[in-house]
Amino acid sequence: MHRTGLMGAVVMSVATILGAGAAQAQAPQPQVQAAQRAAMAKLSRMQGVWVGQASGVNPDMSRYSVTQTERIGPMLDGALLVIEGRGYRADGSTGFNAFAVVSYDPEAAKYEIRSYAQGYAGTFELKPTDTGYVWEVPAGPGVMRFTADITDTTYHEVGDFVMPGMAPMRSFEMTLTRRGDTDWPAANAVDPAP
Repeated sequence: MHRTGLMGAVVMSVATILGAGAAQAQAPQPQVQAAQRAAMAKLSRMQGVWVGQASGVNPDMSRYSVTQTERIGPMLDGALLVIEGRGYRADGSTGFNAFAVVSYDPEAAKYEIRSYAQGYAGTFELKPTDTGYVWEVPAGPGVMRFTADITDTTYHEVGDFVMPGMAPMRSFEMTLTRRGDTDWPAANAVDPAP
């Protein structure tokens, strides 16, 4: 009985410690959040609704062309940037759909993009530039490098397969026009009222 009581006390102590740690982990971190928002402000030009043309090369080397749409908005009071891209075929069906979340880690002083597309997912470093960004996805002996230039009205992004000793091979390009603002994804939050 004494041993059971001791084990119970140990379990309760561990649960209390873990519970306190979890509560501490959930506590607001105003300095971290302020640093995240400040860093994400560098990418605010991306926000909005964009529409235009995109084209590229399929894995079988055939070419495709779609009407590309992007909706990009802030989440968590500007600490994240959420992106959904859809490419529509001529018949109106969805030929491409991707989702991504961009964030900033103040401790590492790095941006990252968590991307989901065509059955693949991964987390990659994103590097803001004066006019947009660059990010890379490992691809065999090379990388797929995505480079964007964004103005107040135009969003241009290219994807190049880059391998040492070879000229870059373009496999994707989109040129979009800004259509307006969006309140996505923060809009229409669940109302807690019964």
